[in-house]
This record gives sequence, structure tokens and C-alpha cells, in this order.
Amino acid sequence: MPITLYDASIPVYLQMLRNLAALLDKAETHATASGMALSELTEARLAPDMHTLIGQVQLASDAAKGGAARLSGQTPPSMPDTETTYEELKARIARTIAFVETITPEQVNGDEDRIIELPTPSRTLTFTARDFVLKFSLPNFFFHVTTAYGLLRHKGAPIGKLDFLAGAAQV
Repeated sequence: MPITLYDASIPVYLQMLRNLAALLDKAETHATASGMALSELTEARLAPDMHTLIGQVQLASDAAKGGAARLSGQTPPSMPDTETTYEELKARIARTIAFVETITPEQVNGDEDRIIELPTPSRTLTFTARDFVLKFSLPNFFFHVTTAYGLLRHKGAPIGKLDFLAGAAQV
């Protein structure tokens, strides 16, 4: 059976967003137990020119909701980057999941060669829907989820590869 564009994208966004939420939960439990301020997690960054955990979660959210919206022919919902607390990050993930869950296979499948244009500050990127998912949207999404995982792990959260891959299923 061939894999559809929907199968390759929407369930993947949802699983990894749920796993990201589970990673945040485990890190919060660890921080609380060890007396670490949650701000030490939210403000963590791997390098001076990289986004903090807050930015990584916001960008993972943007990648998932933007990818799902563009694949379904919609404008991505607006979620201004105003989060400053752990609770706000978890709420943003929940809002993103709620939006992505509204996307149906019928909205995504059937026209894998349609053109998706992605405006950036310096230029507009043009993809087929297939290339958008496989060569841009999913890699970008995984970059930010992986970076968030790395930040939490670096700060001592007791998380591992299985948490990254199936964290929500283990809760």
C-alpha cells in the first residue's frame, strides 16, 4: 500500500508534538524535584546565536501548524510568540495539536504536485506539496523538536531516545 502525503505528515506532527509535551512534563518533574527554576529550562540555549527552549517550542509549533495548514490549502493560524512560561509553552503545544487534528486526509491527499509557496524575509521558496513535506517541513519540524530535546537533556532532564520517539505513549 502506498503511503499518502497525509500519512507522511499529519500523524507525524501530532505524535511528535505529543512527545514534545511529554518531554516538557518529564523535565518539569525533574526540575521541581531538584529545586531548579523552570526559567533555567525555558531560557536554556545550545549556543549564543540559537533560540532558547521557548523559541524552539514556538518554532516546532510553527512548523507543524504551518506545514499542516499549507498542505491543506489553508492559511496557518496566528500564534504570536508571546510565551514566557512553561505553562504557556505547554498551552501552545496543545493549541497546535488541536489545529493539526482538524486536518483531514481529503484536504491533503490527491494533488502531491501542487505548488506551495513559502514566503521568507529574503525570498519566496517554491515546492511541490511532496517536496515541501519531505524536504522542508518535516526536517525543519524535527530540527526544532530535536533541539528542544537536547536542551532539556543538557539541563539534566531524565529523558532518552525512547522518550523522544514515543514519550507520549509511555505516559
